Amino acid sequence: MKRRPGVPRLLREINDRAALELLLTSGPLTRGQIGEATGLSKVTASQTLARLEERGLVEVVGEQGGNRGPNAALYGVVASAAFVGGVSVGPDEVTAAIADIKGDVRGRARVTPDAYGAGTTPDGRPAADPVAMIRGALAKASRAAKVPLGRLDAVGIGTPGVVDPRSGDVRFSFDLPGWHEGVHDALARELRTHVIIENDVNLAAIAERAEGAARGLDDFVLVWVARGIGMAVVLGGRLHRGHSGSAGEIGYLPVPGVPLAEDVRSRPGRPPSLGGGLQTLVSSDAVCELAAEHGFAAPTAAECVGAAVAAGEAGEALLDEIARRLALGVASVCVVLDPELIVLAGEVGQAGGDALTVRVADAVARMCPIHPKVVTTTVTEDPVLRGAVLAALQHAREAIFAGS
Repeated sequence: MKRRPGVPRLLREINDRAALELLLTSGPLTRGQIGEATGLSKVTASQTLARLEERGLVEVVGEQGGNRGPNAALYGVVASAAFVGGVSVGPDEVTAAIADIKGDVRGRARVTPDAYGAGTTPDGRPAADPVAMIRGALAKASRAAKVPLGRLDAVGIGTPGVVDPRSGDVRFSFDLPGWHEGVHDALARELRTHVIIENDVNLAAIAERAEGAARGLDDFVLVWVARGIGMAVVLGGRLHRGHSGSAGEIGYLPVPGVPLAEDVRSRPGRPPSLGGGLQTLVSSDAVCELAAEHGFAAPTAAECVGAAVAAGEAGEALLDEIARRLALGVASVCVVLDPELIVLAGEVGQAGGDALTVRVADAVARMCPIHPKVVTTTVTEDPVLRGAVLAALQHAREAIFAGS
């Protein structure tokens, strides 16, 4: 029987990928452990490790004793085989991190948009130059990590707003007035690497599925409650971005008795705001106003909610009302998607903890015939930044797996 051309090479690539993925998730391991976990014979496992060593992807990192005969060599991934950058962009601060192929962060840095001013928008707001700002943040993080900026194999960037799934550009963001069409390509040219721009809440969901409360789940919704409200939808293990990238913009959900976003913007002399729709009820300003009415005045919405939780019975009325408002959005999502899990994230979601998630679940059950499981995020340190790093890592690892 004539052998199909390319089959041996394809099998080698499959074996190399299986071993490398295993070492990334479960290493260091011995040759025997790799063979047992992947189904490779001892000879094939040895050949696979030899090829990966030759490519500079794995190395012997120690020995495993305890058995008869000589100690078995432990193999691990060479951390410097690839480096990636992650960036979280906010209206007042930009945070960057450099991570190795294992996902371990080597260095972090923060910059302020004011340092990269590029004039003002038509409505008079200051606008930072996004290309200079992102490069500046990554360069500072690279120096902290002692990794040259030119070594980055991919960069993930998280921003508020709507990101076009085709061009990768930010189509609309209240918080990023200086971003415009063409920024994605300009960043790719400037950084000379693969660039991924993604909605910040979507990146938080990537981090949640990889390392948080939704670990391994294929269907869940993450609701981000902070300055405004946003949502990420994961279906079949993949982010659902929608045709235009607007899936999850739940803040614009029409709510009875609340002005629409277009009505708020059309008021004479009123500046751009997060008003209109559901976000009018659960924005940080709205939560602070509601908290003050209940006797919990604090500088931030998260502090208000935290104070209500700590107050016990005295804070129950405030938490009940916040949960009822959030449930208007969550119930709308549940009756359409019926997700396996709802994760509350963002500063307000974290501050509410179990006291808030239980109330949201109960309120949703009263509004619709679905009884969702609602939990608090467990990715509490820079979830958007972590998601940006993970998105960049996925691309870098795929390039390695493909042998490019």
